[in-house]
Amino acid sequence: MEYVMKPKILVVEDDLPLAESIDEYLTLEGYEVKIAANGEDAVTTILQWQPALVILDVMLPKKDGLTVCREVRPLYNGYIVMFTAREEEIDQIVGLEIGADDYLLKPVKPRLLLAKIKAFLRREQPMQAAGINTQAKGFISFGELVIASHNRTVTLGGLPVQLTDGEYDLLILLAKNAGTVLSRNSIVEQLKGYYYDGIERGIDNHISQLRKKLGDDARNSLKIKTVRSKGYLFVVSAW
Repeated sequence: MEYVMKPKILVVEDDLPLAESIDEYLTLEGYEVKIAANGEDAVTTILQWQPALVILDVMLPKKDGLTVCREVRPLYNGYIVMFTAREEEIDQIVGLEIGADDYLLKPVKPRLLLAKIKAFLRREQPMQAAGINTQAKGFISFGELVIASHNRTVTLGGLPVQLTDGEYDLLILLAKNAGTVLSRNSIVEQLKGYYYDGIERGIDNHISQLRKKLGDDARNSLKIKTVRSKGYLFVVSAW
């Protein structure tokens, strides 16, 4: 019988009943789960265990979640989803700026949490097949284009490219699925967590801005192509 390695998920949460309920739910869904109840244990476990994804509470004993994220991000290339009951926008902005990949407010429905995890982990699958250079931890590069996931920065030909959060999220999703056509529905679902209604034009606007900032010709796009009736394609060889 072939052994299939389970994706590793670390739950960093000092509310033990909540942590255990998440552990039980994700274990039943086929994940290998560990729990860390404080910030110091979280840093140690993340760096030693290298989970595929970390669910990281903001309010923790010993070290808060923002400090944990800041400390581990240079040495950890997996996904970090911040988890908190606080709704202050500044906390969300700081979390994303120091390297978190997403932010969920408590209480969160288990199915939504699971959908987020699946969406993030799906992004890794096409990377090697597409020829993406990931040798430098925390970086994805195609020719002159370098995307740094640990601090959410982008350079092209050595020069910084200023992107909004929405543009960056879309770029890294396209890059991690390079060579594969992504439909608008798939993009909206993975980035925003709901199905494309056929009306929203936010993704199209982000595509337009990305093309401008990355030197792609809007009328004859070579880097991010529009595939009629199907979606968008990030072209590996164009960089």
